[in-house]
Amino acid sequence: MKRLYLIGGTMGVGKTTVCQQLKAKLNNSVFLDGDWCWDANPFQVTEETKAMVMDNICHLLNNFLRCSAYENVIFCWVMHQQGIIDSITQKLATANCDVKVISLITDADCLRKRLMMDIEKGIRSVDIIERSTERIPLYQELDSIKIDTRNKSVQAIVEEIMKL
Repeated sequence: MKRLYLIGGTMGVGKTTVCQQLKAKLNNSVFLDGDWCWDANPFQVTEETKAMVMDNICHLLNNFLRCSAYENVIFCWVMHQQGIIDSITQKLATANCDVKVISLITDADCLRKRLMMDIEKGIRSVDIIERSTERIPLYQELDSIKIDTRNKSVQAIVEEIMKL
């Protein structure tokens, strides 16, 4: 049986880093970051682009789920609303698939420290701090497995996910 990992969390919580390591640890795995499905300049959030990104995500995930080469399909994206998760899962062929919906969570202080490191490296702009910290409480409302990332190594988080 295939496994589908849907891993959400606010910006800067470590989704991409965790998923890259999870991909390396799991056999026959493939990873999709939702951000790759609408990496544009300028970045525009409109009804049209939101519909497009959902179509791109679901199309790619279904292709991965149908492909016999993959046993583990890993997807990450901010997914801060239950409606986003439901919209994705409703469009996926998961009949023969064990689906794990996971939210990576942390507190505001830890998140600010992580984001500041990215800002200092020039990876992110300073406005990300407020936008990201505002979303922290939204993850408690989701029907997902919560994994607190505070004071944990990436490896420890990956091992926790693999035990699910």
